[in-house]
Amino acid sequence: MVRAIGSPRRVCVLSVHTSPLEQPGTGDAGGMNVYIEQTAVRMARRGVAVEIFTRATSSDQPPTVELAPGVQVRHVAAGPYEDLGKTELPSQMCAFTAGVLRTEARHEPDHYDVIHSHYWLSGQAGWLARDRWRVPLVHSAHTLAKVKNAALADGDQPEPRSRVIGEEQVVAEADRLVSNTDTEAEQLITLYDADQARTVTIPPGVDLHLYTPGDRAAARRSLDLPEDAVVLAFIGRIQPLKAPDVLLHAAAELLAATAAGEGAAAARALRERLVVLVVGGPSGSGLAEPTALRELAVSLGLTGVARFLPPMRREGLVDVYRAADLVAVPSHNESFGLVALEAQACGTPVVAASVGGLPVAVADGRSGLLVHGHAAADWAGALASVALRPEYREKLSAGAVEHAQRFSWERTTDALLATYADAGLEFRGRGARAG
Repeated sequence: MVRAIGSPRRVCVLSVHTSPLEQPGTGDAGGMNVYIEQTAVRMARRGVAVEIFTRATSSDQPPTVELAPGVQVRHVAAGPYEDLGKTELPSQMCAFTAGVLRTEARHEPDHYDVIHSHYWLSGQAGWLARDRWRVPLVHSAHTLAKVKNAALADGDQPEPRSRVIGEEQVVAEADRLVSNTDTEAEQLITLYDADQARTVTIPPGVDLHLYTPGDRAAARRSLDLPEDAVVLAFIGRIQPLKAPDVLLHAAAELLAATAAGEGAAAARALRERLVVLVVGGPSGSGLAEPTALRELAVSLGLTGVARFLPPMRREGLVDVYRAADLVAVPSHNESFGLVALEAQACGTPVVAASVGGLPVAVADGRSGLLVHGHAAADWAGALASVALRPEYREKLSAGAVEHAQRFSWERTTDALLATYADAGLEFRGRGARAG
């Protein structure tokens, strides 16, 4: 496909702390990785070359990997190859930025037309590259320290002041700030004094060709789940921020409430059918206690009910979404919630915390339910109303598919390219006036 008039020829994408080649659901890889990969591939299909810079984490990684035709991932040596926590990465920003600048210096002038940085660390590198290359900087925060610190989960560490200052600097310097929702845009404006005229809202998307409704029975067979099981699924990184423990507490409360309301026999019958499916790996502060969630399941009496699976590729997740009666997204903070969109595109209702971008990703009462707070009783009631009421679940399932159709990576990519073009036009105009 030929690129549209005004679109950049070549985009430099910066993703310091995680690579789109990494498996989402483990380490620091998650929705941001999916976002970068999906939009980069679609830009390339429109005739725009994309080069993604990320920190090398192994000496075995080649300097450059082709992610897809027209999309190159460049591994920049910055610090020791072994994994470094995000709190340690600021010390390597000079080395990373130098590697990016050296790569560009090997090309003819004006090699890149725009820089798109993801997460505040990348924004720091993008800020310097923007001034050196004289091209606009577009920045996506994905998460904001001030917002995260206002809604910390138990056991989570607050984001350091150095990150807050770094975010404030990037917000002040970026030519465009891309937010996932209007709520995030408002947070940038009110908490970080962002320029409203430079702040745009572009919702993420979902692969509507891959994530589709399908044969539930076949999906359950592929996962070795009973056909009559009541399946509550969690998909994501296992860390306090994502709150998979909320789902376990709610499942235990659901069984207790059934026993209290309908009797021990009813509770035993539900327990025999109930499956709490957790798909993901330890991440962030969850790495300090990698077995804590499994131990919690045992202490709550969910042995045999809770099942744990490692992170899966996108094709494998389709079966998980189709097999589940609902997908729970109980996060304490979520800039958007791609898992919620993927589940709904497969026709699976979502029960989500009413935080961050989730009220946009989930249509409350039409494609799923939003829960205020994280109390086990409230979550148990919401889970029961969806999972144990087939007619209501079918209604939500139809609404979930309809709601997901409002989002696609094609629309996200079109909006990003338009934003790049606007930022470039304004940037060149400022340069001409300054000259």
